Amino acid sequence: MMLNMGELILIRHGETEWSRSGQHTGRTDVPLTAAGRAAAVRLGRALADRTIVATFSSPASRATETAKLAELPGQRIDPNLQEWDYGGYEGLTTPEIGRRQMGWYLWRDGVIAGDAEHPGETVEQVGARADAALADVTPFVAQGDVALVAHGHLLRVLSARWLRLAPAAGRFFKLDTGTLSLLGFEHEEPVISRWNVPPDGLG
Repeated sequence: MMLNMGELILIRHGETEWSRSGQHTGRTDVPLTAAGRAAAVRLGRALADRTIVATFSSPASRATETAKLAELPGQRIDPNLQEWDYGGYEGLTTPEIGRRQMGWYLWRDGVIAGDAEHPGETVEQVGARADAALADVTPFVAQGDVALVAHGHLLRVLSARWLRLAPAAGRFFKLDTGTLSLLGFEHEEPVISRWNVPPDGLG
């Protein structure tokens, strides 16, 4: 039985300069903008009435600062929640990559190897990290809501895996910065309860 199970609260970090410009931001530690910090505060207010038993965050400062500004309790750092490693495409926009590889699409074509700090990952490797993150948080969901503060592509892959879909199915779930999404259960089956909701729209 899964009665009284909590939900996974997915929080994509607030805006950064790179997310605003459309640059692929994997392991580069880009800070929040003023707008991103303000959105994080609003996220916290939107969640004030929920009982969150644990918070898991990517180690990137844009994620940890979002969790801090939202005043989420019990924050733990989980390296498995890091963003997709974009390898040689780190810092580039989709149009810039498209000029190098005509018709490039991340979910189909993947990335190229970069330097030692950005070796790159396949979608299957991102999926394996998402599976590991879900294994870490599952015991806490039995006690109440759990917040995951991370990144767009990682959270999309994680949501696909929650639904028992292939990692590349994350391509179907568009996710904006500074938003909330809820993963839960219906009739003991994993579902998406809410998706890509701005903090003012969670009520």
